[in-house]
Amino acid sequence: MENRIKEYREKKSISQGKLAEICDVSRQTINAIENNKYDPSLQLAFDIAENLGVTMEELFIPKKEREKWIKPIKS
Repeated sequence: MENRIKEYREKKSISQGKLAEICDVSRQTINAIENNKYDPSLQLAFDIAENLGVTMEELFIPKKEREKWIKPIKS
């Protein structure tokens, strides 16, 4: 599973630390998720999406579906 957390987080000018605080996890957890080294629990995935103001489908992309789903984020 790939994700676009970093893109959406940076678009909203939220640091990894702030997102981690909001979602009640460590900054290292957010970093590991962004770098595809850790898949979040379903609850955490929903929390991240909600706090970034996007849907789960916008935020998380199955690797084989990457080309189909990735669209540039409009500013």
